[in-house]
Amino acid sequence: MTIKAHWMYENFGAVAFAEKYLGSSGGTRLFYKLIGIFFIFIGFLAVFNLYGDFMAWILSPLLRASGVPEE
Repeated sequence: MTIKAHWMYENFGAVAFAEKYLGSSGGTRLFYKLIGIFFIFIGFLAVFNLYGDFMAWILSPLLRASGVPEE
């Protein structure tokens, strides 16, 4: 997905949100690349079975503030 950003742009078109907030000429391509990197990251978490640990790390400030006991 990150390599084929231009192909995706040609086939799916521009994303108005990305063009507005990520740049005027290459915002959509950058958006497609960021989505690809996100999916690669999620894939690594799933393959190495780190998804639960990652979510616990991300949500730890909220869990501490709510009074949920840690394991």
